[in-house]
This record gives sequence, C-alpha cells and structure tokens, in this order.
Amino acid sequence: MRAFAAAWPNGEVVPRSVGQLPWRMVRCLLDKLADRGERDWYADKAVGNAWSLPVLEHHIATGLRTRLGSAPSNFGDHLPAADSDLAQEMTKDPYVFDFLSMTEQAAERDLEQAMMDRLQQTLTEFGHGYAFVGRQVRFDVDGDEFIVDMLLFNISQLRYVVIELKVGKFKPEYAGQIGFYVAMIDDLLRKPAIHAPTVGILLCTDKNEKVVRYALRAAAAPMAIATYTYDKLPADERAALPGVDILATAIAEVPPPDRNHDQPEI
Repeated sequence: MRAFAAAWPNGEVVPRSVGQLPWRMVRCLLDKLADRGERDWYADKAVGNAWSLPVLEHHIATGLRTRLGSAPSNFGDHLPAADSDLAQEMTKDPYVFDFLSMTEQAAERDLEQAMMDRLQQTLTEFGHGYAFVGRQVRFDVDGDEFIVDMLLFNISQLRYVVIELKVGKFKPEYAGQIGFYVAMIDDLLRKPAIHAPTVGILLCTDKNEKVVRYALRAAAAPMAIATYTYDKLPADERAALPGVDILATAIAEVPPPDRNHDQPEI
C-alpha cells in the first residue's frame, strides 16, 4: 500500500485503468515496473484486452511495450495512412515464443507443430483479436498447389494476416514468397466490401536490417519482417550472460566439498 501511494502521490486521482484492475495485478505493476508511464501503459492494455495476471506478467517480462509495432514494414507504401498505422500496431519485433520450450535447431515444421500444440499462447503472443484460420493451408491456383504456413484473421481490423515461418537468417527471396501469398489470399478469400487489405508477417530467426529495407522497398504487397526468439530476456541481457559451455566448465572446476568438515570456516 505504501508503494501504491508513492506511485500516485499527493492525493492524485488513480488512472481509471489501474482502478479497474484486481489488486494482485496492481501489485504486479508496482513490483515489476519502476516507471510511471510504463505502469499506466500496461494497465491500459490489461484493461482494454482483458488480460489475466499470467498474460500481464508475460508481456512485462518480454518487454511488450518496446516490441509492439516495431517490425520493419512497407505498410506506409501500400496501405492508406490510417490503415497503415493500424496494420503496424499488429506487429512486434521480436516475437517471443518462450512457452514453446524449443531450441534454435528446431525445424520449421517442428515450430509450426509446437505453435499448434499451444495455440492459445501463440495467439496471445501475436496480439489481441486474432482468430486462427488454419495451418499449412492449401490453395489450388489453376492446378498448381501452394501452402501457406499459417493463416490468421484479425477480428478488430477485419483483415487476413499471412504468417510465414523461416528458420535462419532472412533472405530477399522470402519477401517475394510472402508477397505472392498475400496477393493470393486477397484474390481468393478477401471480400473487398467487408475486409481490409491482407497483410503478411514474415518471421525469421535473424535479419540484416539493410537487406530487409531493400526487400521491403521492392515488394509489391504489404508486409512486415520480424524476428522471433524462444528466450524472454532482451538481446543485450542475453549477450551479457555467460554461455552454456562456460557455465558447464565453471561448474566442473568447482572442487568437491570437504567431507571432513560439516561446517564451513568463518
């Protein structure tokens, strides 16, 4: 309660969103966030999106505020201004799939299957208002078959979202592939009178920012290119930690306890 009073001092009116949260979620905001602006931002999102406490804790731990809307895209070149802003808000960079319990050596098919096994958590990470349309969705184009890795539908924006998963570093040809899928969905599934333009989100494990900019500039369809990770720690914090090999070596070098002394010397 002292922390609560210090967060909104001098008899100030508590923000409406904070006042709508259960006490355990307010405690989470106080315990995990030191900045007033961040507390208010996460409180607004928690109320607006009906987050549970575990979802709030996950988004704080993975730094959602800095990741949201940060994926490089060409939406501004292919969508009207207002629609471009809405589409950008759907993106993140990176996407954090720490709940999948997978390693960097996982194959694309294994990644897709793990996402399906934990579909609710997967949709939560993609963002609010997503509905699952299908995985490995097959389309026949005059006798030629094409398969979309994952197809989602954003209910609040009324648009299809094509998700393409790639293990490894981004390559320019990936943009052409997802651009083709976006055009195909626009033609075969989208109803222009009802639906906003289809967009694509390409997820890869690494990317060269300059190569991404060139590919987006050349692409003819609206798309974003983002990375994904299985680790909830930010990249700079992960880099500061010793590697697994170093830790294993250090543990192996620790001498065994002296069985002749039950108590350590002081």
